[in-house]
Amino acid sequence: MLFSGETPDRVAATESVCKALLERYGVVFRELTVRESFPLKWRELLQVFRRMEDRGEVRGGRFVDGFLGEQFGLAVAVESLRALRNAASPGEAVTISASDPLNLAGIIIPGGRVPALSK
Repeated sequence: MLFSGETPDRVAATESVCKALLERYGVVFRELTVRESFPLKWRELLQVFRRMEDRGEVRGGRFVDGFLGEQFGLAVAVESLRALRNAASPGEAVTISASDPLNLAGIIIPGGRVPALSK
């Protein structure tokens, strides 16, 4: 089913973007899309994510604390987050390379931004 104003090409392109975001992050929510440069609004992505959830391709819910709104994740990412939550020790430090796409410090995580390149 297409919403008013949607074309099959636009829906297919939006679905490709949604799949790319899921492959990149595992779990996608609005704050993550703010740093992307594609010309799609969260509302368009949300409609496609909901369709993907209805087809059983992704899971919808609240997987990452501290962020409002709907979140969508690949089954493997959701299970990994649950396993990490159950196995993690409080206060355990996790190190991520500054050039890693998951380096979201200063972007969606409070604090100063860590540059990908050193000066």
